[in-house]
Amino acid sequence: MTSRREFIAGALALSAAPLAAQEKPGPKRIGMLETLAIGLNNANLVELHRGMKELGHEEGQSYIVLYRSAEGRAERFPALAAELARLKVDVFLTRGTPATLAARDTESGIPVVASAIAEPVDNVTGLTSSVAELGAKRMELLKALAPGITRIGALTNSDNPASLASWKVIEAAAPGMNLKVEMIDVRKPEALEQGLEAAAKNGVDALIIGLETLAQANQNQILEFAARQRLPAAYAARSFVEAGGLLSYGVFYPNMYYRAAAHLDKVLKGAKPADLPLERASRFELVINRKTARVLKITIPPDLFLRSDEVID
Repeated sequence: MTSRREFIAGALALSAAPLAAQEKPGPKRIGMLETLAIGLNNANLVELHRGMKELGHEEGQSYIVLYRSAEGRAERFPALAAELARLKVDVFLTRGTPATLAARDTESGIPVVASAIAEPVDNVTGLTSSVAELGAKRMELLKALAPGITRIGALTNSDNPASLASWKVIEAAAPGMNLKVEMIDVRKPEALEQGLEAAAKNGVDALIIGLETLAQANQNQILEFAARQRLPAAYAARSFVEAGGLLSYGVFYPNMYYRAAAHLDKVLKGAKPADLPLERASRFELVINRKTARVLKITIPPDLFLRSDEVID
């Protein structure tokens, strides 16, 4: 015969079963704030998922990605970050200073991991690409490849602290290379063509293009302008060179996303971003487009050829 105590215990267990099922944790939600549309970010996403898989995470099972892109308009990041916060993501994964600041400033308490950020931001972990100091290096490489240049236009968004920091480095380094530099300050996509045209009229004979949100989203427009004006240009990412740009020097971004998985893993397991060190980029690459060099009547110096990670024909 079943005792009254056994009956009550059994009834409580049955009533608790649906509640336990409801409380079973689902996949962790990673809210990505990106500069590019998802279709243009495939190489980085592949490496992110590879890194997560090696740490025991399966996309769609232990985690899902909610992807949001500003598509060249950094002013959209706060609204996108607020949207992801309302969706109660477990962690933000951001790229760039504007996206990272927008995620942190939601005041939602949601931890933030940066796949690439120029300089440290309070309560954020991830990786720093140290983009500011690379601007001078791009100018040096461009001068070595096209020694006849005298006046360089540097595409800058002065609303972006990282872009402005890069400009200051370029401006300081120019006199030592016997170069004059001009800031091409563009903050909105619709002002890009006008800004580039004005620089050309001012005698700019080369360009430096950083990896700012606006530049990434308007890659083709920038490349078409440089080709039309026959301007040698140095870019921050190989995607520009693969599409016809002259040279790029910068962080190997797929590796940044691969490494970001380790930071995500720690945060998802309970670590606080403020307690995790920011990791510096460790892999850089120089890529040159030989076909574009020939069109511009530029001969690639042997030493630069040997220093390059890849020469695209």
